[in-house]
Amino acid sequence: MVIKHHFPLKEHNTFGISAFAKAYTAPASILELKEALGYYHDQDVFLLGGGSNMLLINDVQKPVIHLLLKGIEITQTGENDVYVKVMAGENWHDFVLYCIEKNFAGIENLSLIPGNVGTSPIQNIGAYGVELKDTFDSCNIIDIKTLEEKTLSLTDCKFGYRDSIFKNEAAGKYVITSVTFKLANLNKTNEYELKTSYGALQEELERLGGDLSIQKVSQAVSKIRSTKLPDPKILGNSGSFFKNPVIKKSEYEDLIRMHPEMPSYQVDEEHVKIPAGWLIDQCGFKGKRYGDAGVHDKQALVLVNHGNATGKEILEVAHKVQKAVHDRYGIKIDTEVNLIDL
Repeated sequence: MVIKHHFPLKEHNTFGISAFAKAYTAPASILELKEALGYYHDQDVFLLGGGSNMLLINDVQKPVIHLLLKGIEITQTGENDVYVKVMAGENWHDFVLYCIEKNFAGIENLSLIPGNVGTSPIQNIGAYGVELKDTFDSCNIIDIKTLEEKTLSLTDCKFGYRDSIFKNEAAGKYVITSVTFKLANLNKTNEYELKTSYGALQEELERLGGDLSIQKVSQAVSKIRSTKLPDPKILGNSGSFFKNPVIKKSEYEDLIRMHPEMPSYQVDEEHVKIPAGWLIDQCGFKGKRYGDAGVHDKQALVLVNHGNATGKEILEVAHKVQKAVHDRYGIKIDTEVNLIDL
């Protein structure tokens, strides 16, 4: 096991924040991961994946374990379905492309989401009418303290909107080492129904023309995301910084009388979802810049690092946005990005 000290994390977080790890190691196998966890058995550790859904507020004083576990394996094939086990260190979008090449359907709407497979269940990643839980079968985990290996089912993970057991009662207890997905095998079935009802996706598919397919949906989603979301390699960001707030329908009906142009999406009979990006845009933040920290000029839901912003400066912008939205609409918008202040 190689341990590096005062290790720079700038290249390992998509915000491009200049921060350092007190200690850093990068296991590439289950054996190496257990060795690292055992070595730090008396300390809290920070688990690093693709670095895509976090904001580093300060240097990381906990030992950083960077999961580089690789591998994709078809574990089971059914009459219409296929089960695919993916190791935690695999890039998410690369896995999506693998599935499209194999003609496996179910995650094409999740194209171009940054990050690694191992962190995808934590957030229950979602986009364009699809969430990870829709194709999730199970995940393998290691208990950080006991090093016991377990398998958690869909029910065990308690998925919600951008939420899971890993953000609540299991936070900091487990390392996800692999995720198994149940996907439609289009080589054997034509019963799979594409998810294309999301407005922006429908419009892009119409522009692209041609027959609908998982390849075409992935292409459309990738084009939309590329247009709206900046490439982290060019402009530091972590995608959507805020969750879309879900409010009571009665509260929305009061708001719509004052703001008749306010868009919404029905969640259930009693709740609606309001696009956070719209709320932020209406408060005048789109394109705003405070030094090197700011709000993206094409998508107000995205906070950006124009070069040398610190995590604290990005967080200050987030607080300004949250206060302005609450003051104007009485709506609380929560962060989707994990705030790392260790």
